[in-house]
Amino acid sequence: MPVIAIIGAGPGLGAAVARRFGREGFSIALISRDQSKLDAMAAELRVQGLTASGYAADVRVPATIEDALARAAAELGPITALQYSPLPSRDYLKPVLDLTPELALEALQFSALGLIHAARAVLPAMRETGDGSIILINGGTSVKARGGFAGTSVAFPAESAYGEMLHDALEDEGIRVIQLVIPGGIPKLQLPNGIDDVADRIWDLHAVAGPFRTMLIPLEEGRE
Repeated sequence: MPVIAIIGAGPGLGAAVARRFGREGFSIALISRDQSKLDAMAAELRVQGLTASGYAADVRVPATIEDALARAAAELGPITALQYSPLPSRDYLKPVLDLTPELALEALQFSALGLIHAARAVLPAMRETGDGSIILINGGTSVKARGGFAGTSVAFPAESAYGEMLHDALEDEGIRVIQLVIPGGIPKLQLPNGIDDVADRIWDLHAVAGPFRTMLIPLEEGRE
């Protein structure tokens, strides 16, 4: 059975993606910092007939991410799809004049370095089978800096650059590396089916090879 690991799993987009991939026969590894919340999410998904388990980890602590992914693979099977979508701290959304080197480093650890550790944990199995996907979910500051969102304006482009390089390096091996840019809060985007439309788009990006970056809506229509 294929497995999706959702790093940054929560009751919104993470749960919607879990349901969408679950309908396609995927087992689901939910990864975030709070084990009790993960257990509750996994239980709700199991009630819906899906296979799901939670694994607590902090993307700023590499060993915890590597351990969570290893436990998920041991219990559910090799990771077929990795979604990297941890929700940035509000501290990373401060004005540029308030951005300290320490906060910038933490934002980079959260976004870029966390992704690198996660990708390196799942890529050996993907490369062995010649199949898999790594899906980055980012806000609009990944493509256009905003002075009021200084931390993500520094960190998201670094995450994007790594993802784009992986896309170019792995596309001939059957491994898809994709970024979905969501320029604004999903509830404000007024999508016909709300968050389920975003989950459908993520499924499509996983299922069909394409360019590295996809904009959910044009950047000028978003606010972040």
